[in-house]
Amino acid sequence: MKTFLRLLALALVLGLSACAPKPTFNGVDITGADYANGFVFKDQERRVRSLDSFKGQVVALFFGYTQCPDVCPTTMSEFAKIKSELGESGSKLQILFVSVDPERDTSEVLKAYMANFDPSFLGFSPTPAELELLAKSFKIYYKKVASTSANPNIYTVDHSAGTYLFDTHGRLRLFISYGTPADALKQDINTLFKQ
Repeated sequence: MKTFLRLLALALVLGLSACAPKPTFNGVDITGADYANGFVFKDQERRVRSLDSFKGQVVALFFGYTQCPDVCPTTMSEFAKIKSELGESGSKLQILFVSVDPERDTSEVLKAYMANFDPSFLGFSPTPAELELLAKSFKIYYKKVASTSANPNIYTVDHSAGTYLFDTHGRLRLFISYGTPADALKQDINTLFKQ
């Protein structure tokens, strides 16, 4: 009889959790997507990192480059503001910046760039071969665009401008389009803290 009652109680708990309302997000819910399933790289301090390094934190992964004139600094500034506004919960938010310009974005350059926004932000500069594989895995676009200058070091990089959000268990959950209002993004991050 005790076993029956325990099984009945377990079935009720599982049944109630299945009825729990699905969270609503401002970003695009891509929970269960079969891409963007992880990475292993050295950060700007040359420490090896993976998604497992950030268990218990919401991870925001953004692809960009340090000489980007608009999208990248705007995105990093918004994340710095959000992290600050989260107060103590801000320590549970990790920003990862993956360079699409590994030729110029050395570890030293990334370290200085991240420090402009928040010292806890981490930058990754993959090799060109690693970047190609990562771009395929995360379905992002990037392309070097030469300028009219005779200097080959003067160029821009067209790239996807969205951000991937992973929950505290390292699961891919959301894609946030560039231009999403900061308050909406902060709301999604707070929702993921509870997942």
